[in-house]
Amino acid sequence: MDVVVVDDAEAVGEHVAALVLRSVERDPALVLGVATGGTPLPVYRALARGSADFSAVRVVALDEYVGLPAGHPASFAAYVRHEITEPLALPTGNVVVPQGSGQELERRIRELGGVDLQLLGIGRNGHLAFNEPPSALDSRSRVVALSETTRRDNARAFGRDPVPTHAVTQGLGTILEARHLVLLATGVAKADAVAAALTGPVTPDCPASVVQRHRQVTVVLDRAAASVLQRRRNVDGADRECIHHPQL
Repeated sequence: MDVVVVDDAEAVGEHVAALVLRSVERDPALVLGVATGGTPLPVYRALARGSADFSAVRVVALDEYVGLPAGHPASFAAYVRHEITEPLALPTGNVVVPQGSGQELERRIRELGGVDLQLLGIGRNGHLAFNEPPSALDSRSRVVALSETTRRDNARAFGRDPVPTHAVTQGLGTILEARHLVLLATGVAKADAVAAALTGPVTPDCPASVVQRHRQVTVVLDRAAASVLQRRRNVDGADRECIHHPQL
């Protein structure tokens, strides 16, 4: 596992965007797994400022709410369209957003040959995609109930509309099949979850801890999100050589 700590959210975005661009240069038909929400926005906006050709890239979203009307502005389909598909000039046929059933999502991922590079966020309660605690570490894509913590955290996107109670998500076992995982987190509110995921036991009670089982993981954090992790590692002396502070 490679842990990179940079100054702020914008630096996280620039660092991860550079990683994505290198991957696209190596494989113009890359299968890119995308996360939604506020944390990865600087990544997509940094990519949109560039001139790289994404026309052959295939994109797979991690999750989607269940029960929203078609075209709802808080849907992840709308997010992917506004923040990724349109700014990067991706053909709409190259974009997969979960719809309805986990089995269908699994089928689409298999048809693409699997995900090459998967971007991931982490919830304050340690959720990964919409795999809420406790989630089986070998779980497959499925419909799940959302925790009250997650619904509260996502309420601002819905205004006066009720936040959905369920979502369809890639499972933890599905996510682990991606060839390279990139976990990004910003802000002090994520610091405890980051430390638990990276230094605690691998447990269904912290779904994001499953990344410890993957062979190729890059973690990109701002200083606030890394604060608890660094305190723990400074105390026990473990793995300090794995934390980098690049000059961007």
